[in-house]
Amino acid sequence: MDVYEAVDSRRAVRAFSDEPVPKEVLERVLTAAMRAPSSGNLQPWHVYVVTGEPLADLKRRATARAMANDPGDEREYPMYPERLAPPYRDRFSAAAAQRYAVLGIEPDDPDRPQKIAALNSAAFGAPVVLFCYLDRTMGPGQWGDAGMYLQTVMLLLRAEGLHSCPQVMWTMYRETVSRTVGADGELVLYCGLSVGFEKEGVSRLRTGRADMAETVSFIGG
Repeated sequence: MDVYEAVDSRRAVRAFSDEPVPKEVLERVLTAAMRAPSSGNLQPWHVYVVTGEPLADLKRRATARAMANDPGDEREYPMYPERLAPPYRDRFSAAAAQRYAVLGIEPDDPDRPQKIAALNSAAFGAPVVLFCYLDRTMGPGQWGDAGMYLQTVMLLLRAEGLHSCPQVMWTMYRETVSRTVGADGELVLYCGLSVGFEKEGVSRLRTGRADMAETVSFIGG
C-alpha cells in the first residue's frame, strides 16, 4: 500500500469482526514500527499485546465496571484540557456528534454514558488490543515519541489490511488493565489500541479535518 493511501485510509474503526489476527502479522508490524522516530533513541514505549482469553476476561471486567457506573480510576493525566476554546471545542463537538450518530446513540438517551462506556470497554469487538505504557520518569518529549510510534503502528496495520482504534478510555480502567498485563507502578498507561479487521455491513465514519490553511503557515519562499 502506498504511504499516502495508508494515511488517507487510516481512521478510528469502531466495529471489528471476530476474525483473528495472525501473530506473525502483528510481529511483522511491531518489528517494523521500531524504526519510528525517537529523540535520543530512547524508544520509551512499553507495549503489551493482549488477545484470546486474557483479552476476553479484561473486556468482561472493564464492561462490568462501565455498566455499574464506575467513575474509573484516578486519572494520571488529563484526556483533554479542562477548558477547550474555539476552534478546538467546535471540532471536538462536531466529531463527537458524528461518531455517536453512527453508533446509534442519541444525544438525549439517558443511558448514553453507559452505552458509550460499554462499547469502549468491549474494544468495539476487536480481537487484539495493544496497551502502550511509558516509564513514569519520561517527559513531554517522550510522550510525543510514543505518539509517533503508535501512528507508525497504525499505518503499518493498514498496509496489512487491518484497522485500528486508539482508545485513551482504557486509562479510566488502568488498574484493571495492569492486573491483566502485569505492568508495574513505574509505568503509566498512555492508551490502548484496538486492532482487527473491520466488520462488514456497518455504518462507517470518516470525520472531517480542518483546512490546511487553518493549521499550517508557510514562511518564506
